[in-house]
Amino acid sequence: MSEKHLSHVDENGAARMVDVSGKPATHRRAVARAIVHMRPETVAMIVEGRAPKGDVLAVARVAGIMATKRTSDLIPLCHPLAITLAAVDFEPFADGIRIEAAAETNDVTGVEMEALTAAGIAALTLYDMCKAVDRGMSVDGLRLVLKEGGSSGRWTAEDGQ
Repeated sequence: MSEKHLSHVDENGAARMVDVSGKPATHRRAVARAIVHMRPETVAMIVEGRAPKGDVLAVARVAGIMATKRTSDLIPLCHPLAITLAAVDFEPFADGIRIEAAAETNDVTGVEMEALTAAGIAALTLYDMCKAVDRGMSVDGLRLVLKEGGSSGRWTAEDGQ
């Protein structure tokens, strides 16, 4: 196995933006997930559309999509990418809502950070919109579950979660 190194650190240990000018543009896709745990009553309020601030899932979806497109403004060493797809979906369950965010591009570097940012911002938006009725919510399990494209090919989380 080859020695792994941090691509955003130079030989002197200083942070740097990776030079991707020599890489070919390919189709790249990433999927990230997060969970917002909350009281069952809060899940019901969201699903039934009774939240005081309005349609929680619609606002969180738009926030996640916007976050996908603004990732390079938030993460200092990320390259700005031409996003071709940004999608955020929700799956309510007994005591929470599972978020799945996908990002795609035809570019020279991956969209893992864009998918993670989308899931994280969608989760924080859910919290923000419901905090008045459930301050005990928690955001858990933000993680990459799939990446495709580029020289490293396809990667999936080992546990399939």
